Amino acid sequence: MNDRDAMRQRLKRDGIEFLLVQFVDIHGAAKVKMVPASCLDDVVEAGAGFAGGAVWGAGQGPHSHDMMARADLSTCTPLPWMPNTARFAADLYVDGKPHPFCPRVNLKRVLAELRRKGYVFNAGMEPEHFLVVRKPDGSLAPWDPDAVDGLAKPCYDYRSMAPAMAYLQEVTTTLNQLGWGVYQADHEDANAQFEINFQYTDALTTADRITFFKMTTSQLAKKYGAIATHMAKPFSDRTGSGLHVHYHLADAETGKSLFEDAADRRSLGCSATAYHFLGGVFRHARALCAVTSPTVNCYKRLQLGTGLLSPRSGFTWTPAFITYGDNNRTQMVRTAGPGHFEDRTVSAGCNPYLALAVYVAAGLDGIEHKLDPGEPNLGNMYEHSLAEIRSKGIGILPQSLYEAIEELRKDEVVKAALGPIADEFIELKSREWTAYHRQVTQWEVDQYLTFF
Repeated sequence: MNDRDAMRQRLKRDGIEFLLVQFVDIHGAAKVKMVPASCLDDVVEAGAGFAGGAVWGAGQGPHSHDMMARADLSTCTPLPWMPNTARFAADLYVDGKPHPFCPRVNLKRVLAELRRKGYVFNAGMEPEHFLVVRKPDGSLAPWDPDAVDGLAKPCYDYRSMAPAMAYLQEVTTTLNQLGWGVYQADHEDANAQFEINFQYTDALTTADRITFFKMTTSQLAKKYGAIATHMAKPFSDRTGSGLHVHYHLADAETGKSLFEDAADRRSLGCSATAYHFLGGVFRHARALCAVTSPTVNCYKRLQLGTGLLSPRSGFTWTPAFITYGDNNRTQMVRTAGPGHFEDRTVSAGCNPYLALAVYVAAGLDGIEHKLDPGEPNLGNMYEHSLAEIRSKGIGILPQSLYEAIEELRKDEVVKAALGPIADEFIELKSREWTAYHRQVTQWEVDQYLTFF
């Protein structure tokens, strides 16, 4: 029996009548076609057809040949909220060839190059997200059906989390039925902000799962009268949402982590390979930021300092300094265990396929050139003034999308990791910045209307 015959039997056994053939656009938004399960052969061999000009960043116009989304059988994901339907992540093809503008195809290309060098990239991403409601005037408010989630520091608070427990349990059960290994859920630092953590695995699977997680939360939240948003910062006075990346390189043959070394002179349990990878991340950090924090709104989260601009809880939890340390959340990269790095700057608003692709390329550049990230910072980075930071030669991440895009324009390593997507991305994001910058906000009206 071949893989396709086995899949047909599985679909019949599980009562699957319809398939969602799914890819993502340049923003990471899920795009789908729904087909009867009887069309499995068609969507595996030829693919479901899409007009690329109707999708952001696909490198096509209205005259272009169809993009054909070919279902990856290994990604069959039944929808627990719609039991007769299963989702398949797909790769885009045009004229029978992999489409280089497809973020998933691009990540597979980068990971294949990594494997040729003897490595695999294992990653886990922590999807923070808000539950919100729209008020009659169209503005947003935190979802708070029992009017109890109002603390300045609501993180881990039982009373604040209690109204969301049914939602969190349903998401957890849903994902564990799929074998994801969800191991904890909590109330995060902002009101109506939550996080669900699942086991990490290879980078491609993780990107597929983050995409499905967003699809899942959008549907399950509706049952509870909420909108699930992965926008980086929906409220100016509350902490923003990250997609923190935990990662290590492993040997492609043995699967053993190459980031661990008990003899590490820096006492963090990390190997020379780990530090070189980190050195590459730091060399390219400012350009990486354009991809890992790719919206105007992301930079409302990725701000320097505390003080008057701090969230209600007192901390941003989003370091903007290009530093690493021990188990220390004021650093860009936290060493969460021996050979285990966590990048805390990655935004919930990123496309996970593109973010992981550029991250791998930056780290690999560090390994190839034996780049040193310098010594770890072990103190509280929030206590240092900007002048102190600069005097120590510590780099600072871009403070606007415009600044990040300008860094990306200059970085050939990061652009190469995006392939032809790079030019589309830079053009699209430049237009996004221009459109935003031309807006007159209510803050400006309130500040300046009678100021002079």
